[in-house]
Amino acid sequence: MKKVLITGASSYIGDNVEKWLMQYPERYQVNVLDMIGDAWKEHDFCQYDVVYHVAGIAHADVGHVSDEVKNKYYQVNTELAVAVAKKAKEAGVGQFIFMSSMIVYGGLEHVTKDTQPQPANFYGDSKWQADCRIRELADTAFKVVVVRPPMIYGKGSKGNYPLLAKMARKLPVFPKVNNKRSMLYIENLCEFVKLMIDNEEDGVFFPQNEALVSTSTIVKEIAKMHGHAIWVSGIFAPAVWIGKCVPGKIGGMCKKAFGSSYYDLEMSQYKHNYVIRKFEESIKLTEEKEL
Repeated sequence: MKKVLITGASSYIGDNVEKWLMQYPERYQVNVLDMIGDAWKEHDFCQYDVVYHVAGIAHADVGHVSDEVKNKYYQVNTELAVAVAKKAKEAGVGQFIFMSSMIVYGGLEHVTKDTQPQPANFYGDSKWQADCRIRELADTAFKVVVVRPPMIYGKGSKGNYPLLAKMARKLPVFPKVNNKRSMLYIENLCEFVKLMIDNEEDGVFFPQNEALVSTSTIVKEIAKMHGHAIWVSGIFAPAVWIGKCVPGKIGGMCKKAFGSSYYDLEMSQYKHNYVIRKFEESIKLTEEKEL
């Protein structure tokens, strides 16, 4: 039996991974540790085979923030993550799994196996600093897995997906834009983490769904699940292009919604299948709460 500690209570990813692993109570014992405050420092890590670190601050509005807020991101996303990894290593934990992010590539449209991370803001840099420092702790007795996922979505998720879903349910028309997006359904991520634990992996990984999708395809699929008729047309593509060129917040929002952001698919291949939900099924399972 693998004894797993998830560091980060009330986390969307952590909660889902815990439920996923506990489908197999004969194979996993899972505990969750609240990382707010300093009480976690007194917790005994010696009893665990794996520490899965998910605590962090995400979805930053990086436009206008104070130095105090920026420092908070580094305290939580960098220093806390590194401190947990060091404590795990000192306690003799055999594997540490760290949730990094595609954000370390700074919003590049296309990421290949040769692309070097280049964070574009303090949020991305706070994840990248932790990513680097935790990997430096790895050795033969302390295996480190760094996961750099693209946008994660699923029932109850936050971030960009709920905004797209709201538009898909309400708008009568939507621009047809042939962008490319890497996405990762939450259950596919859960299965991936399970395989990382089962196979005692180490290294940097880039899990994603089996195919790239466009923003227009996502919206159409969500609308279809709700029986909502939405007209997706290329007529509006020039407006999107102009919007992406507008400086400031409007341009940023257009790029975020309609720009490309994807990994080469071969970067995400693994020796065992973790994509247990295809795209259409994942949208259905995400949206069924609204039906």
